[in-house]
Amino acid sequence: MRQHFWRVRVTLLFKARRRTFERVHFGVHDKSILVVEIIRACIMHGNKKPVVLVPVRVQRLLICSLNNRSGHLMEHSNFVNCLRFSPDGSKLISVSSDKKGIIYDAKTGDIIGELSSEDGHQGSIYAVSWSPDSKQVLTVAADKSAKIWDISDDGKGKVKKTLASPGSGGVEDMLVGCLWQNDHLVTVSLGGTISIFSASDLEKSPVSFSGHMKNVNSLAVLRSDPKIILSTSYDGLIVKWIQGIGYSGKLDRKVTSQIKCFAVVEGEIVSCAFDNKIWRVSLLGDQCGDANSVDVGTQPKDLSLALNSPEVTLVSFETGVILLRGTEVLSTINLGFTVTASVISPDGTEAIVGGQDGKLHLYSITGDTLNEEVVLEKHRGAITVIRYSPDVSMFASADVNREAVVWDRASREVKLKNMLYHTARINCLDWSPDNTMVATGSLDTCVIIYDVSKPASHRITIKGAHLGGVYGLAFTDERSIVSSGEDACVRVWGITPQ
Repeated sequence: MRQHFWRVRVTLLFKARRRTFERVHFGVHDKSILVVEIIRACIMHGNKKPVVLVPVRVQRLLICSLNNRSGHLMEHSNFVNCLRFSPDGSKLISVSSDKKGIIYDAKTGDIIGELSSEDGHQGSIYAVSWSPDSKQVLTVAADKSAKIWDISDDGKGKVKKTLASPGSGGVEDMLVGCLWQNDHLVTVSLGGTISIFSASDLEKSPVSFSGHMKNVNSLAVLRSDPKIILSTSYDGLIVKWIQGIGYSGKLDRKVTSQIKCFAVVEGEIVSCAFDNKIWRVSLLGDQCGDANSVDVGTQPKDLSLALNSPEVTLVSFETGVILLRGTEVLSTINLGFTVTASVISPDGTEAIVGGQDGKLHLYSITGDTLNEEVVLEKHRGAITVIRYSPDVSMFASADVNREAVVWDRASREVKLKNMLYHTARINCLDWSPDNTMVATGSLDTCVIIYDVSKPASHRITIKGAHLGGVYGLAFTDERSIVSSGEDACVRVWGITPQ
């Protein structure tokens, strides 16, 4: 479908008030649908507040801004938050922070009615949407409710039904967006919860789902059921997902500290944040139980669990590492170099610590002490992540200089090299359950999957996996991998062997 653009002069004629805006671009698709792109610098001419909404009908354009004016229809006493033409083109409705909804004749701009104040909203009305037959509207407001209004032919609005917002009643439950799509009534809360009601059965409970609002910086897959995925964002939110189903709920923690990195073992979540504490929270099905913490006295940079003895934890900090057993500090060891990443073997007998200088230091662990065995040099930048393969025969490391390396654990020689296909720092990596593949995620928004038995050039690249960068990776099985990133999304990818 070819798209044509013209530069035109658009004149608004409402209530005999005239204002001409220069440089408004119209795109015409099949000569019927107008798509409007308004250049802010031009629209600011005549509007001293930012333009927040531009609803369009063929041959009609209306502008909503924060100076309470809608194409110079100045009937509201507070911010105009939303404008919508009715599907049949006969009416226009505006809603505002003054708790009012005003209905206009869409052709002349004359007021023909408004939403009744009886059983009306008790807070700012943020959004409105018409029913497909143009006889009803859906509104949502700061009072955490959604309302369905019957609109009479003379433009009067009367509440038909009030829909309660699911949630705890906090600020995050304020409703800020809505849509009436066929039989579906969709509302969106400030906290990101989407609720879908049935227009034909308003007594039916809504289907609600949510997700992250911030960068999803960590992922974990349950070993007992790899279809269950837990994701965390730095604001402290933990979300449970089920592969093939999707959103399965938020895990409510008694302590809502921020999360920098975390790990999951059966029945327990271990995390660190910006409060110098390591938290161990029991996991009881879909909820979190009691939480215990230990203050390690410094800012943790990374943590790793000995999966066969998960009470043993290795925590790295700026110049060393800390060994924990449960919430007991076994030892704090200054290693004499700047630490950037670390990992402990599943049996707890070995640790690998990466430095700012790009070197990998391998240590044997005896009791609460570390003994350096060897230093490996291959990277040309600070180490960002290190992971053992599931069978512990190999380990992989990555750095800020976009390179990953696979090592043979026994010989301590490079097994796969030239993994240099990212264009920015590598933030995360993970192994496939069968030890045959390594996946890396980068600030360049891409995920790259390598087969360790083939040259690095035989790779699978997922371009643009996450806008802003990839920060979490976890295989769920040999043919599926889940990723997360700066865009607050969690995605599952199917892998097709080449």
